[in-house]
Amino acid sequence: MGGSGEKPQLIVDGKRLDGRAFDELRPIRIEADVLKNAEGSAYLEWGDNKVLAAVYGPKEAQPKHIADPNRAIIKCRYQMAPFSSLEEHGRTGPNRRAIEISKVTKEVFENVILLDQFPGSEIDIFVEVLQSDGGTRAAGITAAAVALASSGIPMRDIPYAVSAGRIGEHMVLDVNKIEDNYSDADMPVAIAPRSGDMLLLQMDGALTKEQVSEGLAMVRKAGETIVRAQREALEAKYR
Repeated sequence: MGGSGEKPQLIVDGKRLDGRAFDELRPIRIEADVLKNAEGSAYLEWGDNKVLAAVYGPKEAQPKHIADPNRAIIKCRYQMAPFSSLEEHGRTGPNRRAIEISKVTKEVFENVILLDQFPGSEIDIFVEVLQSDGGTRAAGITAAAVALASSGIPMRDIPYAVSAGRIGEHMVLDVNKIEDNYSDADMPVAIAPRSGDMLLLQMDGALTKEQVSEGLAMVRKAGETIVRAQREALEAKYR
């Protein structure tokens, strides 16, 4: 949110610039088990986002002093490939944003993985953004959930994530890159669909209580489509 320069008109004749309605998701396609050497993996295309997620473990925690004798620990690395967007071109190593998204992604899965079943071990989650067009933290969480499920690691739920945003007085669902840069607010949310628990809620910009409620309603409704795509990807690996 908050790009520089002259702000473009993001809504024209009641439609967003890509032709979507305010509550419309971009197309989603997910494939499970795309990497041979990972315990679980997933490839996700969400609009123009392309994301690869991989899971390794449970395995002995390294270095040993970080091990928890009562539960597994999670290590998570979210990273945008240097070629994923114009902004990332030529960049190597994690920046502050990647470190922050790695942290919140880890916290999402700490709330759903049955960590006490694997004392002293670690589970590694990698999210690599190959192509970026806004909403990559939500796409990464959604892909990583499929990778974890395909690994067989027991979880209470398979979470999904998507963002809502505000353009002027309009709440919109699933903001793309230009909307993320120039919208008035952005609100990424992760949900555990079986319980309805909210695992992540962040906000950049100002929203009223009513706008937050409207955005969350959009997110939960969109979850029906996202969860269906996750389940279809997992079912396809057994066909």
